[in-house]
Amino acid sequence: MTNFSTNRNHGSHHPASALNRAHMPDGYDVSLAGYTSGRTVRIPENFGPRQSLEGFDPDYRNIVDYIVRITHRIWETDANGVEYIADCYAPDSLVYDDYGLQTGNKKIVADTHHTTRAFPDIILDAEEVIWAGDDTIGFHTSHRTRIIGTNTGPSRYGAPTGARVNLLVIANCVALGNDIFLEHVLYNTSAMLKQLGVDLWQEAERLAADPPAGWPRSNQLWNDLRRAVAPDEPLSVADPIAGFDPDRFARAVHDNIWNGDQTTIVTCYAPGFEFEGTTERRFAGHAAFLGYTKEMREAFPDLKLQVDEVYWMGNDEDGWLVSTRWSAEATHTGGTLYRSPTGKACQIWGITQWQVENGKITKEWQLFNELDLMMQIAAARI
Repeated sequence: MTNFSTNRNHGSHHPASALNRAHMPDGYDVSLAGYTSGRTVRIPENFGPRQSLEGFDPDYRNIVDYIVRITHRIWETDANGVEYIADCYAPDSLVYDDYGLQTGNKKIVADTHHTTRAFPDIILDAEEVIWAGDDTIGFHTSHRTRIIGTNTGPSRYGAPTGARVNLLVIANCVALGNDIFLEHVLYNTSAMLKQLGVDLWQEAERLAADPPAGWPRSNQLWNDLRRAVAPDEPLSVADPIAGFDPDRFARAVHDNIWNGDQTTIVTCYAPGFEFEGTTERRFAGHAAFLGYTKEMREAFPDLKLQVDEVYWMGNDEDGWLVSTRWSAEATHTGGTLYRSPTGKACQIWGITQWQVENGKITKEWQLFNELDLMMQIAAARI
């Protein structure tokens, strides 16, 4: 195994800086597809082209290598690997997750030990790393990972079931000097619980009555989650360009689907585009997507979504990979998706990754805080 540094002297990197257009890679020289040679291997022998990583461990060659290999070491080597979190997460790191805000690398170490005990054979297989930035302003990475494992140990959700789980995680991180110091992460917790055979509403009611750390969020925490590393002004407004603009495209599509007449589902998505989302939602095509979004909007008729951050890599010829972090406020006053309406004011936030080719979305991966949303609704019934 590669020898990594330990017991580093950390500095504080807060607050994280927003990106500008110059920080967006215009190609795929440093990319997961190149790193893993078309997915023939998970951790290659050749770690890819050298990129400036001032302050990072010298064993890492570029930001994709850093993200993939720290994940592998933390989760898949041994119990000591989990302790490496103390070297690649800052002591004052801020992690916004499904439940709220987790502060500091010691909390992350404890949570990771909990998960690896519950799933001793766990694998975190990188599916995509969308990145932007540099070693001066900070590297922003949107890391989509597939968690695979067998529940042979106890967890906060109950005794081991022996069930095999397979679910997505998307983690949007900001890193400087070998430290991840800001993260927005969504585990597809509701999908995992379904695969374990846990009743989601019973679990939401249990957790609402005996909340995990960080839940429920305060209004201040909610506003901090939304504002964190968001630009003062959208890049499409502050620095407009001619031609295809991923920032303008992402903001317009999200606004139209969730706040508007939804015509962009037909105009901006390829006819047979593939979708994977929260709680095992998988489908293809316009009609299925329209059905999903309408069901959500019926449950929350006053839903108002805002785009908080967009970054991307690519170009017109090779296509684009786009990461969009978004948040919404809505009142549970309609529909049957979340059982009978409660009138509960709810907070919803998510991360969406797109593959865009010839101006059309061909694949979408979207996670949002559905178990937390169910907890909010369950709390209104207690």
